[in-house]
Parts: sequence; structure tokens; C-alpha cells
Amino acid sequence: MTPRNNIIRHRLWYIIVPAVITLAMLIPLRKARINPDLNAYLSDDIPAKINLDTIEKSFGKTDPVMLIFEAPDILSGKSLERIRDLSKAFGNMKEFDYVISLFDVKDIRGESGMMIVEPAVERIPGTEAEKEELRARLRNNEMAFKIVVSENFRHSLILLNPEEGLTDAEILETIREQLEMIPGDEKVYINGMPYFRYEIQKIAIRDLLILLPLALLIMIVFLYISFGEKRGVLLPLSMVSMSAVIAMGLMPMLGWDFSIVAILVPILMIAVANNYGIHIISLYQELNGRDSGHTMKSIVDQILKRLSRPIILTGLTTIIGILGLVTHIMLPAKQMGIVSAIGIAFALVFSLTFIPAVMSGMQKGKPVSIRKTDKAGFISRMLRWSGQTTTRKTRLVILVFAVFFVFAGAGISRLKVSINFENMMPRKHDLRKSARIADDHFGGTRYISLLFEGDIKDPDLLQRMYSYERELEKEPEVSDVTSLATVIRLISRAMNDPGDPMYDTIPDSRAAVAQYLEFYMFSGDPDDFEQLVDFDYTKALMNIQFTARDIRTFNRITGRISDLVTADPGFRIQAGNSLVEKQMSEAIITGQMNSLVFAFAAILILLAVIFRSFAAGLLGSLPLLFTLVCNFGLMGWMGIRLDIGTSLLSSIAIGIGVDYTIHFFWRLKLEIQQGKSAEEAVVATLSTTGRGITINAFSVIVGFAVLFLSGITILKAFAFLIIFSLLLCLLCALTLVPALCMVLKPKFLYRKNNSM
Repeated sequence: MTPRNNIIRHRLWYIIVPAVITLAMLIPLRKARINPDLNAYLSDDIPAKINLDTIEKSFGKTDPVMLIFEAPDILSGKSLERIRDLSKAFGNMKEFDYVISLFDVKDIRGESGMMIVEPAVERIPGTEAEKEELRARLRNNEMAFKIVVSENFRHSLILLNPEEGLTDAEILETIREQLEMIPGDEKVYINGMPYFRYEIQKIAIRDLLILLPLALLIMIVFLYISFGEKRGVLLPLSMVSMSAVIAMGLMPMLGWDFSIVAILVPILMIAVANNYGIHIISLYQELNGRDSGHTMKSIVDQILKRLSRPIILTGLTTIIGILGLVTHIMLPAKQMGIVSAIGIAFALVFSLTFIPAVMSGMQKGKPVSIRKTDKAGFISRMLRWSGQTTTRKTRLVILVFAVFFVFAGAGISRLKVSINFENMMPRKHDLRKSARIADDHFGGTRYISLLFEGDIKDPDLLQRMYSYERELEKEPEVSDVTSLATVIRLISRAMNDPGDPMYDTIPDSRAAVAQYLEFYMFSGDPDDFEQLVDFDYTKALMNIQFTARDIRTFNRITGRISDLVTADPGFRIQAGNSLVEKQMSEAIITGQMNSLVFAFAAILILLAVIFRSFAAGLLGSLPLLFTLVCNFGLMGWMGIRLDIGTSLLSSIAIGIGVDYTIHFFWRLKLEIQQGKSAEEAVVATLSTTGRGITINAFSVIVGFAVLFLSGITILKAFAFLIIFSLLLCLLCALTLVPALCMVLKPKFLYRKNNSM
């Protein structure tokens, strides 16, 4: 008994087993959760995360929330009262480790030979004269000016560091409750990773609840328009539902959280898993329309006989292409590659078992005309144009593609990598507004900390730290460098008169440094230094604040830091969330290259094996090379940056796009073996298999198009680029590949193969 007869004879089992597997995979989905923490997307053994953990063990975990207050004049009485009351309220809460505001940072100055240490704003001015006096004092306060109050005095901020153990939702809820309890006319913007994680998780959940049903609805409409009968909708859609549930259920089953790009998994299943069913329905309608004497079982037998091998081969190429993501450095990309490949594998198997089993028990439908002459549909007109163009203007087609390739590819030199995670949010989101305010008025949202070990009161070590401050502040993007050396200099200003040799300098002896610190304790609070030096003065931090809108600027600043401190015996490491973000950006580049090289090489080899010709591998890979170069070139020309979403593009585009060429080669080889000329074979292939290829491509495009409605900008960019890539793959399969076959006449197409 052949496998085809076995499926028809035992069709009930081939229907029940997939249904049971699908239902079983719904169980682990109950434990699924979204993890929006970008730091968790990198393995724990990367240097940036190890260094950050080292600093946090000595100085505590730092994951601050920034509240930015905006008013015509932030020094007005009501605004200052609100900031004061909020600062006091947050400071009294157990939820926050420390609070920094105008009422917490210190003003260190000398008066009548005495050092005065008091809050930057000790009391709220009652008159215009007092307000201007405060304004002048703040301008001279290095600890406050352009750090907690902007240069134009329209903005001020409160920095809150949450205690460990709180969820992002609990942190944000606590902050919003206090803002409502202490209201004001000021516009309040929120920034910080807890806020980013909270918002991105909220948007991702909303996308899953809205976009998935919408994508299914759009797919139903598209399939019905394409095939005009219910089975043309229900059978491919069954593959989508099964594969999506299996792929999504695998994530919690394997102990993985959903990432912010996890929504791509079910969308990918919707877009790709119905491809095999589409080719089956397309051939069913062709056979049913050609010979009405066929029984349903004989049609199913013919479908399995003619499509089993090309569907298996195209499924394997898609799986191998997507498995290229496993070589990616980013954990969500690896996980997405694994579960998506498994989901597509199930869709492949079910398409060749479940769908034929269901079809064999159905009644034949009325023949559907797929070759319209007088009033041709869009697909028919496109295929007719493709056949005429490739057979009559072959060399012109190749020339046009070559010119477009050169022009589009030139944009690759302009391609940049994104390092600003707030750009994942919509343009008008408060997070992006607050980031712009922080960059423009508070020196940026990028921070790097340098850890020094040794005798921190040693004047030589403090002097070196001071020299690093001066050198780094020469960089235009660096807005502030703060360390214990900064505080010692401020104390020296308060203790000495201008013109005195000790004014604004580091003392020459350790005893003098210790004395300065003792004098500070008389007026100040010992906890004022806890973010700069540990209790026994053996470890100290230098905090560097800067702006960096691209990876080149970031690399230049970190390179300058490394040049300064690498040879210092007291310097140990540099760390910070910004360095983790930088390493993530580098991982995006490396992961993109790894997945691209793996997927491209694997597809080239697989095509060569399928058609037993290295020329077939090269010719079949050419459309993929054309598409990828044009895609990255388009990103460069349009200013679309490479990020965690767009870095997934290559493997997915390769895995999906190669299917079109395989189906074309398979049918073209069959037509040529039946004795047709190259021109006749191309026209016949485009008018038959070309229809399935086109419907296949547009169904994938329709599936991904729903991502345009996502609230996450990187998913919108992914949708645009994947659709552009698939259109190019389709255009190559329908015009460039036929034209090349006409000119080159590759031997593998003319080689006799009885198994065809």
C-alpha cells in the first residue's frame, strides 16, 4: 500500500492525531508571560552584564525612573512646592531606595570662612528677587545645574531608584498615585527602563489580543477571494491555527518567556503555514476544472503524487532558512527560530496528511475557472505580463534588475544600527518625548560608571580621576562626569578663597583629603556619598553622562574612556546599562551576519542537492542575494536602522522567498521534459504554478501587513521590509529567474528525470 493510499484509507487517524496534538499544546499556554526586560535578551556571561553585576554588588542595583516636570518657569512657587512635596513623599516610601531632586542635591559653598552644605533649594522663594537669587545660585551649582534643573529653568526632574523585588507595574502605579495625590499644572514626563518595560509589555499584550484575530480575519477574506470556495479557506486556515498553537505553546513548555518580538511567531505562522495548503487547493482547482470526470479520491491521489516532493522540499528550505536565527546572539531570535521552525515542520506534515485526509472525505466542488480570457483578474493579468515580458524582452529584464541592484545596494553604506530603545515606541509616546527633553536639557540618558579600587583617599588616585573628568568633558556629547574627586574640588572651593593655591584643587596629602571629608560631615549627610564611594573607601565610582544617537558616537566615547583608564592600576571595570545596550547593538550586527551567512549557505547547498546541480544552487540563490542587498540598501536610503526586529529579517525572507523559485524550477523542468520549448515551458509554468506562487506570496504579504497596526515601531518597520523583500522575491521568481533560464538554459532543467 502506497503512502497516498494509506492516508485515504486511514483518514480518520490523520485527522484526529493533529487535532489532539493541537489541543494538548493549549495547556502550556496558560503559563505564558511576556518578559520586556531587554537585558534578559543577552546571555548572562557577556562582559557588560558581568561588570554591571560587580558594581551592583557594592553599590546596589540601579534601575531609576526619571520624572521630568515642565512649566513656563519651574522656579515658580507652586511648581517648587509640588516638586518638594513629591520628593518628600517618595523619600518616605519603602518602595524607593533613594530620591534625587532640587531638594536633595547639595549646594556646597563657603561663607565667612565656613563651609555650608545645604539642599540646592532650601526654601521656596517668596519674591521675584529671591527667585532670581535662587536662579543665580543654581547656575553656579555643579551638582544641580543641567542635572536636576534645565538651563532654561523650564524643566526639573526627580530621580527615583526603586527597591529590588517590585514589579514595573507596582512602581508605576505608586508613582502615578502620588502624582494624582499631589497635583499641579506642570506637564510630567516619565523615563527609565521600568517605564519602558511596563509600556512595551502593555503594547505587546494589546497587539496579541487585537492583531492576531485581525490577521486571521484578513486571511479568511483573502483566501475566499483567491479560491472562491469554503474549502479554499478552511483547509489552509486549519494549518495556520494548528501550527500557531504548537509554536506558541512550545515557548512556555521549554521554559521561555515571550519577548517583545514574540508576536512575530503567530504572525509568521499565519503568513507561512498556509502556503502548502494554498498549493494543494490551487492544484485541486486546476485538476477539477480540467477534467470533471475525476473522483475526489483520484484528485487527492494526483495532488499527493505531484506536490508531495516540491512541498517537502520547499518546507525544508523554509525551515532551514528560519533556523538561521539559531546562530543569532540574541536569545529571543534563537528561541523564535527554534519554535517557528518546529511550527512550520508540523504545518508541512499536516498539510500532506491532515488536508488530504479531510479532502478525501469531501464531495467535489463545482469547477472554478482559473484562466479568464475576456475579464482577466489581477493575478492572471500579472502572469500574462510576466510571460510576455520574459520571453520577448529577456535581456532587457536582466538589465533592469542589474541597474536596480546597483542603485539599491549603494544604500548599504548608509545603514546604521539603532541603540535607542525608546525608538521602539510610537513617535508621540511620552517616553520618546521625555528622552528628547533629557537629551536636550539634562545631558542625555546614557550613563557609564567606572569602578576604581584601592585607597580612595589617596591624592594620586583622586588626581587621576580628576584628570579623567577634564579629558572626558572635552567630548561634546559628554555632559557631566561626577566622582569623589568632583566633591573634593567643591569642598576645596568652600574651604579656600579664589586665588588660594588650594582653591578648586585636590589636596596633596591623604590627611588633607580625610580632613576635607570630616569637615563635610559637620554640615552634610554621610549618605550623600553612597553612590560615589563605599563605606570603607576602598571602591569608588565615576559616573559619566552623555548623549549618543548612533553606535559610532557610542563607540567613540567608550573608546576614549578606555584609552584614558586602561593603564591605571586603580581602575577595574567600566559598566552600566548603557554598555549592556551597546553590547546588545553589537549582538544585533553579529547575529544578523551569522544568521544571514548560515541561511544563505544552507539554502544554496540544499538547492544544489535537490536539483543535483551546483548551478541550480547558484541560480536559485541569486534572487535571494538580489532581495537581501536591495533590502539593506533600502534601509540605508530610507534611514531605517538595524534593530532587534529588523535583524530577524534575513533568515525569514530567505526561508520564505526561496519557495517561489523551487516551485518554478520544479514545474518548468516538468514542462520541458514533456517536449515543450523554453518559451512554451515558461509560459505554461507561469500560467499554472505561477498562480499558486502568486497567491502564496500575497497570502504571506497579507499576513505580515497586519503588523502595520502594531504599537511597536520595530514591528511596523519589520512588516514594511519583509513585504518589500517578498515582493522582490516574487518578482524575481516570475521575471528574473525565467529570463535567466531563457538565456543560460541550465542543464539541470533539461536533464532527464523519470521521478518527476
